Amino acid sequence: MTGAMVHLTVLSALCVFGVLLAGLWNMVRTASSPNLSQKLMRWRIGLQFLAIVITMLTVAILNK
Repeated sequence: MTGAMVHLTVLSALCVFGVLLAGLWNMVRTASSPNLSQKLMRWRIGLQFLAIVITMLTVAILNK
């Protein structure tokens, strides 16, 4: 169970990083779309919240 939670924590952090890179790539492009940037920012915020919740659950499980 703890190994799965650690893997889930790493996966959630990688997802946040991937969306962050996609947002930066969209911003660097010459034909960047403001709507896509806004959508990626919302996805990143939601994934960050999920990553924090998963991390807190992992820490709580590991400290039992």
